[in-house]
Amino acid sequence: MRIAVTLLAALLCWVPGAAGQGQNDQFVHGVWVWRTPILLDLPARGEALRDFCRSNQINEVYLSFTSQNSAAPEQQEIEKLIELLHKSHIRVEALLSSADADEPGKHRDKLMGHVNEVVTFNREHSHQRFDGIHLDIEPQQRQENKGPGNLGFLPNLLDTYRAVLTVAEQNQMTVNADISNKFLKADASQRQALMSSLPRLTLMLYELSSPGDGQSTAAQADKLRQSSTKFMDAAYQGLKGNNLAKLAIGLRTADYQQQLPDMLKVVQDTLSANPHFLGWAWHSYNDVTEAAK
Repeated sequence: MRIAVTLLAALLCWVPGAAGQGQNDQFVHGVWVWRTPILLDLPARGEALRDFCRSNQINEVYLSFTSQNSAAPEQQEIEKLIELLHKSHIRVEALLSSADADEPGKHRDKLMGHVNEVVTFNREHSHQRFDGIHLDIEPQQRQENKGPGNLGFLPNLLDTYRAVLTVAEQNQMTVNADISNKFLKADASQRQALMSSLPRLTLMLYELSSPGDGQSTAAQADKLRQSSTKFMDAAYQGLKGNNLAKLAIGLRTADYQQQLPDMLKVVQDTLSANPHFLGWAWHSYNDVTEAAK
């Protein structure tokens, strides 16, 4: 019996992707990519994106997808890009954005139309398909929703999340949604509904620091440790159930510039032991390419 256990352990260590995986393999490392048609219109941009992901241990790409991507030549280019990323073991999610898709009627219907376009793309490109849908819905940006504690939009937003999830799961896709820290200031019942609406959420933890604030990198890192812990705790405080979403932390280039990779590592080192921690995400690849110009 002891020999068999030893042999099994040895086999697990030998099999790629089994017990020999590193800590990074447990977590999502994402990046947003906006204006996909522009990305696809330039030579070798797909390879540049793949190489950026490899260099920064990124394993998910959120690729903007709209009706503008529906023409056959562009769909072929998207298929090639997905294939390129999949060969490097990078998942690809269709990034759908809106300021008002929480509202029932024409606004939600428009978003669901885009979701169905993603489904159609996957059916027509079954070997190089999107792995999930990534939602960037921002009702908090509308004037009527400004101000602390103003979360009247939340029930409709969660209905939209659930509608997308239903279609996605029917078509073997995951769903992740970006949320602002304003959402986590809701009461326990509202947060219970939020955190059980989807399996994955990404908290956009912006404007903790800025390049011109005069703080040292060490001070910015310490503020990030404290804030990421505070918001992670606030998200789940008083909640019950086994169906709660895992939460990723999104940071943006504008806040940390070239220090962003180090700050993403700070987030992971701080939260890696938290069972609710999903990983981190970088906003955005477009900022990096603009800086390179």
